[in-house]
Amino acid sequence: MKLSIVIPAYNEENRITPTIDSVVAYAENTFPHQYEILIVLDGSIDNTPYIVEQLSKRYPAIKIFTNDTNQGKGAAVRRGILASVGEYVLFMDADNSTHIDELDAMLPLCEEGIEVVIGSRDMKDSHIAVHQARYKELLGDLGNWWIQIVLVGGLNDTQCGFKVFQGDIARQLFQKVSMKGWSFDIEVLALARYLGYTIKEMPVIWYNDSESHVTLFDYLAVLRDTFIIKYRLLSNYYQ
Repeated sequence: MKLSIVIPAYNEENRITPTIDSVVAYAENTFPHQYEILIVLDGSIDNTPYIVEQLSKRYPAIKIFTNDTNQGKGAAVRRGILASVGEYVLFMDADNSTHIDELDAMLPLCEEGIEVVIGSRDMKDSHIAVHQARYKELLGDLGNWWIQIVLVGGLNDTQCGFKVFQGDIARQLFQKVSMKGWSFDIEVLALARYLGYTIKEMPVIWYNDSESHVTLFDYLAVLRDTFIIKYRLLSNYYQ
C-alpha cells in the first residue's frame, strides 16, 4: 500500500461527497490500486454515516471507522492513522479546504526522506482563496505566535489540516498523541521535533468553509493545551 489518506468526519453531509470524489480521482491517477481512504466517523448526528456507507459501495478503497460519540478531531485522526498501512500517510479535512492535488509538491519530499511535510497558509507563496472571518484570522495569527514561542518555533502554520508523513513515523508519533481536540496538530509536530524528525512546510492554496466547526472556545483551548504539551515534554511524559 503506497498511500493512506485519513479523513475525520463529523456532521459533513453537505461536504463529504465532493471531497471523496476528488480524493479517489487523484489517488487512482497517482497510485492506482495502491491506496486506501480511511474515513473516521466521529459521532455524527446527521446523514454523514449513511452517505459514507454509500460512497464505500462505489469506492472499494474506503475503510470506515465509527466513534459512537464525538471524541474530537485529534482522536479521529489518531484512530485512522493507527489503522493505516500506507508507506505514506496523509490526513486532510472533510471540507476539502486544502485540495488533494497539493500532494504533487509534498510527496516528492517524503520520497526524498523528509519525515513530516505540512501544508502552510502563511508562507510567501501560500494563497487563501476564501478567507475566514477577520476575527478568526486575528485569533489564528495570535495563537500561532504563541505556539511558536512556547513549542515549535519556526513553523509558520501548525494548524492547517493537510499533513503527510512517512507511514511508520506517523504511526509511531500518533501512538503518543494524547490531545483529542484541535491541539493534536501542535502535539504531533512538537513530538516530531522532540524525536529529531525533519519537518518541512510547503505553501498551499486554502479555502475557508463557512460551515467550519471551529469556535472561539477552541482557540482558547489550544492556547491552554500548549502549556500542557510543553509540561509533558519537559517531564518526559511521552517516554
